[in-house]
Amino acid sequence: MSTGKNVSAAAGPLQFDPATTLIRIPEVEAIVGLARPTIYKLMKQADSGFPQPVKLSNSTARGAPVAWVLAEVQEWVKSRIAARGSAAA
Repeated sequence: MSTGKNVSAAAGPLQFDPATTLIRIPEVEAIVGLARPTIYKLMKQADSGFPQPVKLSNSTARGAPVAWVLAEVQEWVKSRIAARGSAAA
């Protein structure tokens, strides 16, 4: 069954701009290699430099949906790599 759309294989996979791509906690955990409680603990420590999440709704409930900017998480990982000779955060 044809959809009538001419999709080129050369187009390749979708490309996302890390500066505008939001990722949820499972992706953050996979990228940084830390568990959810540790991530939230780092967010409370100002000196850790861990990025703050973006609210995805106006809800103020404890379980309100949040996400992180991919570029900010990647930058934090790069800073940890650069600081590997220093004490950990």
